[in-house]
Amino acid sequence: MKQEFRTKITDMLGIEHPILMGGMQWISRAEFVAEVCNAGCTGFITAETFESDQDLRTEIRKMRTLTDKPFGINISMLPEIGDLQDRTLRFLDVVCEEGIPFVETAGRKPDLLMGPLKEAGIKVIHKLTSIRHALSAQKVGVDAVTMLGFGSGGHVGMDNVSNFILIPQAVRRLNIPVIVGGGIADGRGLLGALAMGAEAVLLGTAFFATEESPVHRNIKDKIVDARETDTSLIMSSIKNPMRCVHNRLVDEVLEMEAKGATLQEILSAVAGGKGRLGYDSGDMETTPIVCGQVAGLIDEIKPAARLVEEIISDAKELQQRLSRMAV
Repeated sequence: MKQEFRTKITDMLGIEHPILMGGMQWISRAEFVAEVCNAGCTGFITAETFESDQDLRTEIRKMRTLTDKPFGINISMLPEIGDLQDRTLRFLDVVCEEGIPFVETAGRKPDLLMGPLKEAGIKVIHKLTSIRHALSAQKVGVDAVTMLGFGSGGHVGMDNVSNFILIPQAVRRLNIPVIVGGGIADGRGLLGALAMGAEAVLLGTAFFATEESPVHRNIKDKIVDARETDTSLIMSSIKNPMRCVHNRLVDEVLEMEAKGATLQEILSAVAGGKGRLGYDSGDMETTPIVCGQVAGLIDEIKPAARLVEEIISDAKELQQRLSRMAV
């Protein structure tokens, strides 16, 4: 499919389409990410999926046998992962040694990572949820930011600001490219993001529910069947809210939080590889199924390449429609 939208991000990353797949723990592995890259977009292998830095190195080398397109690595520093600075730095060494062109960072300000990444010539896209944190990230030298609106799946921050407010603010106040995350599954979302001044979009839930996604079919069907009102935020009591499909585990965690559960008690209920077990087994009730409100727009499990093609073609058609409306 030919390039229809050229932006600062497509030029920066060397990709055809301004669409990125965010790093998703347990499932953003070589085979899946390669499908997205081969469709003209790009994605991020998630470092924290792997037991060791050498496992990550092996995955990177496998990836290069599956695609000749550029891809990145996600390095997340989140509470449920733990305070594992040494482990993170070992992953960082692999990223630099393997010549990865760009990374996605999340969870904390990436200041500790910036020196080695910049020295290695690696572009840094920091994923966050607020303007103040975006300004802070810009100060430490990141090359772009992904702004996650309140309706996003996963960690949505504490500000509760929707994309229609968050993105114009970010574009106005930042000097670096802005990527939109959350609420995007079709051409309307892409064109809307570009119209607000963003340079690309980041999709999580929409790719999560594609044919090539390695999660169990039961989980994908759960996303397809979910309405925009079928997600809930857990872990708000520890100031790290995470949006998931509402299921029995969510009810249990919310009850724990209402009773004043500690940080460790809450993390023990959602961490420890429970997501991986559920994604493999198809258990929809005891797994934290990360999902955005955009599930309400997803009504079919389709190949990743077809998803991308439809997003681009629909956005182009909408762009032409808007041009015809101009007077």
